[in-house]
Amino acid sequence: MGSGLTWHDVIGQEKQQPYFQDTLKFVASERAAGKTIYPPQKDVFNAFSSTELENIKVVILGQDPYHGPNQAHGLSFSVLPGIPAPPSLVQYV
Repeated sequence: MGSGLTWHDVIGQEKQQPYFQDTLKFVASERAAGKTIYPPQKDVFNAFSSTELENIKVVILGQDPYHGPNQAHGLSFSVLPGIPAPPSLVQYV
């Protein structure tokens, strides 16, 4: 039985906080300046569209972001099919 809560219910207000807005603006300005930022903009909140909140059972936190081309796609400890796994991911597989 689910709680009925959605990701928007949980983080919607947080996204309006000044620090969150400042972070989004900073990343957008870095992208506009031509800097390479991973994951691509379309994948930044990929985890929230891939999994319903009520289906979450465990949250695993990591500190080694993927920094190679095509590695980061918005899901932690994951790469898309056909992309070689970075060393930090190999440790978990």
